[in-house]
Amino acid sequence: MQKIRLDIKGIAYSQTQSGSYVLTLQEVGGLRKLPIVIGSFEAQAIAVELEKMVPSRPLTHDLFRAFSHAFAVNIKEILIYKFKEGVFFAKLICEQNGVVTEIDSRTSDAIAIGVRFDAPIYTLGSILDEVSGISPSTLEDFEGYDDENDIFEQDEQAHSEWDIFATEELEQKLVEALDNEDYELASKIRDELKRRY
Repeated sequence: MQKIRLDIKGIAYSQTQSGSYVLTLQEVGGLRKLPIVIGSFEAQAIAVELEKMVPSRPLTHDLFRAFSHAFAVNIKEILIYKFKEGVFFAKLICEQNGVVTEIDSRTSDAIAIGVRFDAPIYTLGSILDEVSGISPSTLEDFEGYDDENDIFEQDEQAHSEWDIFATEELEQKLVEALDNEDYELASKIRDELKRRY
């Protein structure tokens, strides 16, 4: 069983599935990619952690981390071990007091939890061979898909909606978005603030 380590390359809106996102993973030191369609909640949960946002209350995946820490459970790695009928299957590889346990998980949840533990993400070479055979034109069907490392991509028109706000106003709107647990909006505002600095 050849395991291949993956990095998160980006999250983009899915044009083909309303309300969904495409999480793109890429093999470390290689070009093969694993595009995974995930829900908006999981996309936000992953982006919040990657972008080091602090929600006003813990998200479900943050609660899992706190629970795991309280009982000395460490997530050693995430393994995407099967691809069947368009669905990826994943496991959390956990360790407690030297005992390793595998827990079955939805892939999106496994990754959202894994990023909170800085756990490496792996898949099998056979899965990567099968899925990376998807043609580039198929990947381009996903709105906003590109090879950059941006988590939530914006086009140039999106900047214009923020141009009417002063930087201080945007900073206040960012605080409000986080307080209201609107992490998608918070991510967009944060991107605009980064663009200005």
